[in-house]
Amino acid sequence: MSAFEHGLSLDQDVLNTLAREACERIAPTWPLDRMIAVNPLWERRDQPWATVAEQLHRRAGSGLTLTATDYRAAWEEARIAERHLQQALTETSLAWTPEQLLQLLHESPSNSQRLPLLEDMAEAQITLPGWPALITQQIGQCCAAWFDENQADWRPDAQHGLYQSWRSAMVQDRGLSVLSACSALSERIAQLPLEPHAALQTAVQHLGLAEDELAEWFDCLLLRSLGWASWCAYLRWQARLQAGDAPILMELLAIRAAWEWLVDDRRRDADSRWSAWRLAWQAARSASPSPGWQALQVWQRAEELAWQEQLQGLLCQPPAAQAYSSPVARVYFCIDVRSEVMRRAIEQVSPQVQTSGFAGFFGLPIAYTPLGTQTTRPQLPGLLAAQLTATDSTGDATRDLRLANQRQTRLQRAGRWQLFERLPASTFTLVEALGVGYAGALLGRVGGLFSRPAAPDRMALRPHEWQQLRPTLPVLELEQRVSVAARILRAMGLTQDFPPLVLLLGHGSQSANNPQAAGLDCGACCGQSGEINARLLAELLNDADVRCLLREQGIHLPTDCCVLAGLHNTSTDEIQVFDNTALPAALQPAWLTLRQALDDAGVIARRERASLLGLAHLSEKPAKLLSSLRQRATDWAQTRPEWGLAGNAGFIAAPRSRTLGQNLQGRVFLHDYDWRQDADGKVLELIMTAPMVVAHWINLQYLTSTTDNLRFGSGNKVLHNVVGGCIGVFEGNGGDLRIGLAHQSLHNGKRWVHRPLRLTVIIDAPQSLIDNVIAEHSAVRDLVINGWLHLLRIDGDCVNRLERRTPEGWQSLGER
Repeated sequence: MSAFEHGLSLDQDVLNTLAREACERIAPTWPLDRMIAVNPLWERRDQPWATVAEQLHRRAGSGLTLTATDYRAAWEEARIAERHLQQALTETSLAWTPEQLLQLLHESPSNSQRLPLLEDMAEAQITLPGWPALITQQIGQCCAAWFDENQADWRPDAQHGLYQSWRSAMVQDRGLSVLSACSALSERIAQLPLEPHAALQTAVQHLGLAEDELAEWFDCLLLRSLGWASWCAYLRWQARLQAGDAPILMELLAIRAAWEWLVDDRRRDADSRWSAWRLAWQAARSASPSPGWQALQVWQRAEELAWQEQLQGLLCQPPAAQAYSSPVARVYFCIDVRSEVMRRAIEQVSPQVQTSGFAGFFGLPIAYTPLGTQTTRPQLPGLLAAQLTATDSTGDATRDLRLANQRQTRLQRAGRWQLFERLPASTFTLVEALGVGYAGALLGRVGGLFSRPAAPDRMALRPHEWQQLRPTLPVLELEQRVSVAARILRAMGLTQDFPPLVLLLGHGSQSANNPQAAGLDCGACCGQSGEINARLLAELLNDADVRCLLREQGIHLPTDCCVLAGLHNTSTDEIQVFDNTALPAALQPAWLTLRQALDDAGVIARRERASLLGLAHLSEKPAKLLSSLRQRATDWAQTRPEWGLAGNAGFIAAPRSRTLGQNLQGRVFLHDYDWRQDADGKVLELIMTAPMVVAHWINLQYLTSTTDNLRFGSGNKVLHNVVGGCIGVFEGNGGDLRIGLAHQSLHNGKRWVHRPLRLTVIIDAPQSLIDNVIAEHSAVRDLVINGWLHLLRIDGDCVNRLERRTPEGWQSLGER
């Protein structure tokens, strides 16, 4: 121990335990090719929402609300009323009035300081960009090189771990001493311990941290490099799905701690950096949240109450009756909020067509390996591990082998171009190298006028080739196929009264030059199109042998009912239906009715969404509007091909009759559920532990990306550069790995399109069924009891109000 180090003695086991606990508080982020929405605070759900909000404010300067300006605008536009403020205040211990809350919005914002690190004290004493930015940049470049497996042609030796790779690079990098104006930096680096745990302990002892400070300090360190910490947490998540582990996050924490040790000036007098840091650290630890910050929490809650009041007005009336007791078709959409608009439009144009909502992976626990490739991707929620792997087939093994070989040859040939196409601004160099023949194709891609990008599943295949292929499950025993089919049908509530046509609709987005494109696809399919799942389930349910044995389980799927699969393009609101040409003549009238309804509904849905996309002037010109949307979807310069799930704020599990005809503004996840067909509550358990949690993840990603885009979002989409082939993006040429949503996905340049409200979940079911799920599942219990979402239920015929679940039990909405 050096002369500057304090004599504090910390038990190494205690230190390691606290460090592990800090690492466990970091939630994962998924790679670009399977980018799904994630609650970046998921691992903190065991604490109350208000506690976590205050922790983030103190430790990182992060807010979980909008600004005072935003709430003033909401007040002036009457989106928040005095009654909402008063109700929000009753949930707190604050002795304020609505008038005082309004006044606080007009006062200057608080200058409260986040907990500082030692690097902040040194920031002004070196040349640009300053220690915090320099450290973040250096760690970011090191991690980008070490984790890269797909993009760079050279990567560091990973044999000895991330920490040792970082230390070796630091020892060899003499430029840091020049850039930081710290001539002793190289000497200090050489003194760092070789092992990450030793480095962590050395930093803690050297900086004189007491045991009760470590949890906060470790958290502050990881929040400064949250992007790469989240990537490490993803590797840990994937390892644990396979019953393993990946403790790499501890090494990143050691690197961050080692940097604090490196920037210390080694003095301990009153004018030292260390003394300045200790004073600022202790002052920030003892500071209380300002009245301005507390007021913003109340305003945010008041806006949630205003939204719940809207929902109560829509839902608390007698359920609507279906116009047709014997529909010609039933269309199953993913519960994604974008389907709410289309479902409402279909029911408006054709009462003969019913719609339902179910999680878009359609209950199939699969991964998918396209024929002729070695890439396997999950097609199920990120919470789950795949149990089966699907691929493609023409139905002829010899033809499959030939297509696979042809595809592999084309992909290898295309790989020679990959180096150029993955680097920013290098495509014009490629034109120079390959000739002007490539320039036309490039310009077409930039303008979106001459070509459409091939779907990933169809890359390196000719149109006549991929049209021959069908997704196929691995060979399963008939009993297994029947078991899967029965389980899914019961979960869908589709066990009787089958219409002539059942259409299963996956959904997928379409955009060009968009590294985060998977974030616009199906979250239930792990950031992929839901086409594969829909087609596989349709094939399974059309199997005559499966239908025969389903009868033994009480599910009579008639022979004259046909199950179709389709894809809803959420960028253009067009619906493609597969294999409809093989329908028997008897079903042609039903098919024509369905097809017309889908087409007419698309016109209505596009018109409804036109204004948000800046296309209101085309809302009464259907053909031109569709053409414009198609062009946006293929335009390399388009930063907003669609708005995705912006605006999401609710999740409803109830029969469609509860919401039929109600305009939910494309803000609600709609999951069909009838508790009367779920005596043991197993279907409700599945809904609350899977789709509801996925919806919560989506909701919190949008909320945090809106309220603190610098930490939880990904900044300016125009400046994105891909890291590691598919790991994530930098904003610019370095810094921390950016997670979450780009600013353009949330804000239209004038106002927020997404309003950050915690998810309001409404379930039509008895208290006892809901409470059983809460009691049995800790994750659900944490979300409900700790206020990470608001759980309400429809109370009987619900002609007056909803009930909400509080830690104390059930109360009528509006009661304290």
